[in-house]
Amino acid sequence: MKSKITRTFLLGLILSTSSLNAQDKTPDNKKMKWFQDAKLGIFIHWGIYSVDGIAESWSFFNNYINHENYMKQLDGFSASQYKPDEWVKLIKDSGAKYAVITTKHHDGVSLWDSKAEKATTIPKNSLAKKDVLVPFVSELKKSGLKTGLYYSLPDWSHPYYDNNTRTKKRYDIKNDPKRWANFINYYQSQLNDLSSQFKPDLLWFDGDWEHSSEEWQAPKTLENLRKYNPNIIINSRLNTHGDYETPEQGIPVINPQSDYWELCYTMNDAWGYQPFDKNYKTPNMIVRTLADVISMGGNLLLDIGPKADGTIPSEQVEILKNLARWTSKYPDAIYGTRHGIPFENYKGKSAMSKDGKKLFLYLEEAKSFTKVYGLLSTPTSVKVVGTNQKVNFTKEVNQTITLDLSNVQFDQDVTVVELDFPEILIQKDIQKDNPSITQILETKNTKLAAYQIAEQLHDGNNIFNKSGLTIDGLDMKFPKSSKTNTETINWISKHAEALFETEKGLPNGHYSGNSVLSKDKQTIFLFVEGTPTGPIALKGIKNGIARIRIVGDGSLVNYRSYNKLYWSDKPGIVYIDIPKERLDKNMTVIAVLLDKPIELYREKVGAVENNL
Repeated sequence: MKSKITRTFLLGLILSTSSLNAQDKTPDNKKMKWFQDAKLGIFIHWGIYSVDGIAESWSFFNNYINHENYMKQLDGFSASQYKPDEWVKLIKDSGAKYAVITTKHHDGVSLWDSKAEKATTIPKNSLAKKDVLVPFVSELKKSGLKTGLYYSLPDWSHPYYDNNTRTKKRYDIKNDPKRWANFINYYQSQLNDLSSQFKPDLLWFDGDWEHSSEEWQAPKTLENLRKYNPNIIINSRLNTHGDYETPEQGIPVINPQSDYWELCYTMNDAWGYQPFDKNYKTPNMIVRTLADVISMGGNLLLDIGPKADGTIPSEQVEILKNLARWTSKYPDAIYGTRHGIPFENYKGKSAMSKDGKKLFLYLEEAKSFTKVYGLLSTPTSVKVVGTNQKVNFTKEVNQTITLDLSNVQFDQDVTVVELDFPEILIQKDIQKDNPSITQILETKNTKLAAYQIAEQLHDGNNIFNKSGLTIDGLDMKFPKSSKTNTETINWISKHAEALFETEKGLPNGHYSGNSVLSKDKQTIFLFVEGTPTGPIALKGIKNGIARIRIVGDGSLVNYRSYNKLYWSDKPGIVYIDIPKERLDKNMTVIAVLLDKPIELYREKVGAVENNL
């Protein structure tokens, strides 16, 4: 038995937790510790594009507006209501541990008083006539938050840069290398200035796709930055010279390969302030996105776009204040955590403490129980984080732990349950107890029976094949006894469509729960436990959606897709609203009808290099 546990420990715990601890101690990765522990940062896109509320830089690059009219926004950028101390308080209260502000976007307008040759700056060229970067960074450092500076490598306005718009180039580098050398001096002198003045902890590059590492002279740039701060952290957008990955907008379906990564994410569809973009995610969606990112071991860099006068839109303030509520309630389950246990072990979001002794479960619904599989060690205690409410549990012979959640006071967004162990031993090859139809029908608890059915079907074990189940749930011919639970029979009859000849469900990452696919692969059936705190989320579906309805009810339900960029093949995240009055008390089933057999997106999510 000891050798089996040792093997399991090596396969499970070392892959998830111990390896990360070891990496924290190596010289190369010691500097990454604060970043990996941070979990939440705030991105700030602020520039002249907020004046007219148009796309930052891309609007003139794509010829939606000419460059001259775009730059006229300098005359409207006032920063008249700018209060950096209030910004920083809002950011710190949200639970963020660092902030990243756009010092210069692709339009070439610098927020600070840059002395670089031919620089366009807010202090010299805008209505504001003042440096707006200095006071923000000063307040940031006083607060104890880490300082991140965004810097665009391209400068589509600068006379020394080769590209001007999508259809217009100033010159070819090979024909005018001296001019390009002047640009390299320009941008590197700006970086030297930012480094010496502001001593950033992190530099967030963008736009590296326009040129090669050799053309950018990336190694020299990195060498210069390290002269100012040997422990400077660089994102992945300096042509392979970065310390961490930066997936953009699309929440990853599967864990990024890097130990260090950060999802940069907008609250609505825009990075900068756009007054007509009201497509905001709800505060509930944002909290759940943070839990999703934490469970995959990454950070969330959540964007705000202040107005030209320096005020922050009320919708964004509301989201940050709700984050503050949630992060202040569950700090132990957020900061310093590492990615959770495999989906096979827990059908939901989870994370582990650095020392490998705590397992956190993130519950997005109010329900009476949940199960964790393959835990060879027994928890010494189970509680609800933030309330210390004790949670009763039972451990079954097949290493399954069932948590009794019937008396839990659930959070309005995400409830966190903490399991404490001497050490977490995870079994990779899970042996589940798969009850027969007869056993399920004789289970007194219909919620448990529905869960057992959903689990087996999700795993590809359709216990209803040749069982007497009919496709419409009528005239079923199950063997019955005095112990048969009529309520379970009725639940099966109601949801027969999702049970009859359906096949294995979605793989890890697409849905936080059990699911199955129709035989023709054109309908996804989602098993929804309890009462969700908000719309249920579905990720990484390439297909178009024809309609979504409640199984056995026929009601069509509303859904919305966020972060689906029309010119990109990366699917967005689909949020499905289920009216609470239509929830099944035992388990609700949702049918998602697709336009063709299902196609899943499981690729790496990278930077947006096109913004048509």
